[in-house]
Amino acid sequence: MYKLLKRIRDLYLAKIIWRKYQIGKNFHAARSVFLWAKNELIIGNNFYIGKYSIIECDAVIGDNVIIANQVAIIGRYDHNYKQIGVPIRLASQIRDPDYDWKGLNLKVIIEDDVWIGYGSIIVSGVRIGQGSIIASGSVVTKDVDSFSIYAGVPAKKIGDRFDNEADLKEHLKLYDQNFRGK
Repeated sequence: MYKLLKRIRDLYLAKIIWRKYQIGKNFHAARSVFLWAKNELIIGNNFYIGKYSIIECDAVIGDNVIIANQVAIIGRYDHNYKQIGVPIRLASQIRDPDYDWKGLNLKVIIEDDVWIGYGSIIVSGVRIGQGSIIASGSVVTKDVDSFSIYAGVPAKKIGDRFDNEADLKEHLKLYDQNFRGK
């Protein structure tokens, strides 16, 4: 019964509440998740986003992505802090229909098979490559290489996801065979 209720809730969120976004099959959002994008939010299949997480910018997210609890995917320039004579609190912001400052064309790209750890922050304008891991508490301000592990503030590469090229090739073969396009 619990699984059925969870599935109904996820369908309600994807098809009613967030209907203006493109959300794939097997979507799950834990409680208190917030989604907002000015222009575009595309989420692939088999996606999970944990409790108290937010996506508050344009983003394209691939298949088989897991986002842990309290993760923020946010705009890099959401307020025009250089607006002369106006306090930042009252300055134009990206939500305004006539906003014409930085950030309008920035988006986050998260490719397939990515895991973003607890409490991480991802700012708009970055690409997180396929198969990567973002360690808990990281702040991602630059692009992330595929099949890499990044950690820190700002996030830097600390290793590769697989120990050797043979393991990576086997993973890609099996991933393509079992999950690509499903």
